[in-house]
Amino acid sequence: MATATAALALLSPPLPASPTPPPPPPLRAILLKQPFLRPIRQRRRLSPRPLPRRRDPVAACAPTADAETASTSRSYDALEAERAIAELLREHGASPADAASIAARAPGYAAMLADGVRELDELGLWESWSSGVGAGREVEMAGLGFGRKVYYMGKAKSKRDRGVVPLLESAGVRLSSAKLIAPYVSAAGLPVLIDRIKFLKEILFSSNGYETLISRNAKRMMMHLSIPADESLQSTLSFFEKMEARYGGLNMLGHGDVSFPYLIESFPMLLLCSENNHLKPLIDFLQYIGIPKPRIASVLLSFPPIILSDVENDIKPRINAWEKDVAEVSMDSFNMYARKLWPNVNVLPKKKVLGVAMRSWPHILGCSTKRMNSIVELFDDLGISKKMLVPVVTSSPQLLLRRPNEIILFFKDMDLDKKTVAKILCRSPEIFASSVENTLKKKINFLINFGVPKHHLPRIIRKYPELLLLDINRTLLPRINYLLDMGLSKKNVCSMIYRFSPLLGYSIELVMKPKLEFLLRTMKKPLKAAVEYPRYFSYSLEGRIKPRFCVLQSRKIDCSLTDMLAKNDELFAEEYLGI
Repeated sequence: MATATAALALLSPPLPASPTPPPPPPLRAILLKQPFLRPIRQRRRLSPRPLPRRRDPVAACAPTADAETASTSRSYDALEAERAIAELLREHGASPADAASIAARAPGYAAMLADGVRELDELGLWESWSSGVGAGREVEMAGLGFGRKVYYMGKAKSKRDRGVVPLLESAGVRLSSAKLIAPYVSAAGLPVLIDRIKFLKEILFSSNGYETLISRNAKRMMMHLSIPADESLQSTLSFFEKMEARYGGLNMLGHGDVSFPYLIESFPMLLLCSENNHLKPLIDFLQYIGIPKPRIASVLLSFPPIILSDVENDIKPRINAWEKDVAEVSMDSFNMYARKLWPNVNVLPKKKVLGVAMRSWPHILGCSTKRMNSIVELFDDLGISKKMLVPVVTSSPQLLLRRPNEIILFFKDMDLDKKTVAKILCRSPEIFASSVENTLKKKINFLINFGVPKHHLPRIIRKYPELLLLDINRTLLPRINYLLDMGLSKKNVCSMIYRFSPLLGYSIELVMKPKLEFLLRTMKKPLKAAVEYPRYFSYSLEGRIKPRFCVLQSRKIDCSLTDMLAKNDELFAEEYLGI
């Protein structure tokens, strides 16, 4: 260890005044000063030898007598080291139960102290190591047992970290990271930090059933978030990347034993957040804006910088700005929309809608008010009033975290005017939360490569913008292939898409197949009829197609699908029933 190496300089006594040559230094001291041995010494310092645990599994084969003695000795050393660490923790204010629990779960810290003790034992340097403590204790240190030596070694180190290093290791933090974090948080005191870690684990990991939601939010954030990456966002993404790299990935984000150590390594300042003055007020406020207590953990783990935000100085100003710019609507209009979300509730406060948005995209709380205002101004430029904006933002709050300018330029390149873009935004706000390169352009290129004329695309998107959200491999390709397998040509399918673009949104099994079978087998019409009138697939088979076909069949009337289905009930009855 560094202490042993530094002590080597003290081994050489000052030169005597007489001309008598000094005695040669010990062979051990000569060897330890050689440069080629320094890397070995450094490796020993960087990689402490782990102490065997008391609960090691029993070996299958019968050990020799020497091995049994050595194993017993090492197990005894581990027990002694654990007891020494527990004693140190009690001296720093930990309760006996907490001290014992922490010491039992800090094997790396125990191994580090044990390595230091063994090194001083091997080199016979206890006298020099203890000289800084007091001359009266030099002989005493050399004669102490292993456990007491570990205790004094730990006491010297804990003067700096105040027992926080073993606490952090017991929480799962790597020893190397624990030693870096401890100096920044040790001023809070060991008892306070013990309680704080327990409180953080309780609020973040006590609710079961939301692990899937937490991992989904994290994956969605990593894939689609496009706001500038400030320090908070970078730390969050770094935290997610660490989780993604381990076994189980982001699916383990809601499991405290796995994710809590990475959380502390990424956000060590969490340990400085007071329970009464910071954490509890934050929890109360999140409940106040409509986030149920069991869902709070999913919000905080999806964007941990929220935990570091001050309710009064950071969060409330952002929310007030959002309410002012986004939720300025009459209560009648607001509650009309709110009833769609909560049918059993007559009147809801605006805070509820805010809570809905926060549950899905909690990093909105980390979005600056300036950015929110700029997005609202952009929507206003499109002609979208604040009244219209409420359902848009509530259904897709991630809009406030994106760069809608890119989407607007994308539609502008497709020759869609502002009025059309505004209608698309109100109808399908999810489109504006999509990636231009990875989602929108891929759908457009797919249609062009299939054979849809480029000049038809604006009409297709204007009539059915949801097409841009359909998955190519799971939705578009299977439906196009089904139509081709039924005997239609590419030209026929392109014509149907152009004339009725919602066609690609219909299920094969529930819509396309039964209606085509009825058209071909029962109505005895050719496929060409569906090509000429693709809107045929939009009508209900049981509610419109079959009843009207029966009427026409009973009167032996043969007509086109357009004449049969396009008329409303009154016109149909007037023309074919004489009513």
